[in-house]
Amino acid sequence: MEKIKIILTVILSIIFIDNLQSQNSKVFPDSTWLKHDTIENVGYDSKKFNEINRFIIDSLNTTGLVVIVDGKILFDYGDIDELSYIASCRKSILSMIYGKYVENNTINLDETLEELEFDDIQGLLPIEKKATVRNLITARSGIYHPASNEGSDNKNNPGRGSMKPGTYFLYNNWDFNAAGAIFEQQTGLNIYDAFKKDIAIPIQMQDFEREKQEKSGNQRKSKYLAYHFWFSTRDMARLGLLMLNMGNWDGEQIIPKDWIKLITSVTTSTDEMNSYWCKEGNYAYGYMWWIWEKYNNPDLEGAYLATGAYGQYILVIPKLNMVIAHKTKSDYKRNTDKDSFEKLVYKILDLKMK
Repeated sequence: MEKIKIILTVILSIIFIDNLQSQNSKVFPDSTWLKHDTIENVGYDSKKFNEINRFIIDSLNTTGLVVIVDGKILFDYGDIDELSYIASCRKSILSMIYGKYVENNTINLDETLEELEFDDIQGLLPIEKKATVRNLITARSGIYHPASNEGSDNKNNPGRGSMKPGTYFLYNNWDFNAAGAIFEQQTGLNIYDAFKKDIAIPIQMQDFEREKQEKSGNQRKSKYLAYHFWFSTRDMARLGLLMLNMGNWDGEQIIPKDWIKLITSVTTSTDEMNSYWCKEGNYAYGYMWWIWEKYNNPDLEGAYLATGAYGQYILVIPKLNMVIAHKTKSDYKRNTDKDSFEKLVYKILDLKMK
């Protein structure tokens, strides 16, 4: 009996030490990022870098690129500290901000707009008022009131009052803008102030400037404005690293772990998509995050991303402990579309030594 106790004690000690070493092996940047001494040390082939650089120069409109592996920069390209517009990546950021307030019951995802006394300038229909906050942040509200800004999938809009909330996916900026307004209504906080306090400061974002963040839109169409963000590429990578580590930053749980699991789980598969560009694409949808559902490399299993117009991407690849942040500055009126970005991703994955 005594021998069994000793053996069990040894086994438990080994497990504890392994877990402790695993925790201690996680690397987080403080005020600045660390870089890997050589990429070979983490299993990647530097001889293929020239091919990636040539592809970026010849085929993309990249203005900033950061690739993180094991919490350090594997490589970067372009101006990674410049602040610029991240377009629809803003929606994934809002999803991150929501987590704390859902956990503490400040926001109830299953409350309806009717219960929240939430309306808009044209008035919401009785059936539309039955939509819940959860329906909004999964783009399944059934509310097709005009949004204050462009970017909705209007071609596949089935018309006001035609769909029961929760039954039809439509990428619709009204949903996302309303979700931002509901956050502010229920918490009493400005989105940008909440982001700064809850996320930007704890993860030591290097370039975040509160005064650069501003809402926009046409309030003659809808009173709910779009909450746009201006981030640097290297700060986008910090947000990806926070997601990769399930909301934990160097031992502090910034976003609830269960919330990270939920928002990166599939709520609408590619088969359920309605528009051609979604249905024929590679991404399912979660809670304002896209999930990479169709892929040619098994390392992408479980990967998910934030995307924005012109070429803004935050891609998290858990199987490789990798984050890829990509920026194409919108002011230049250039674009890096999803197909081009995917080609870049596959080339980066090909750097991995066989």
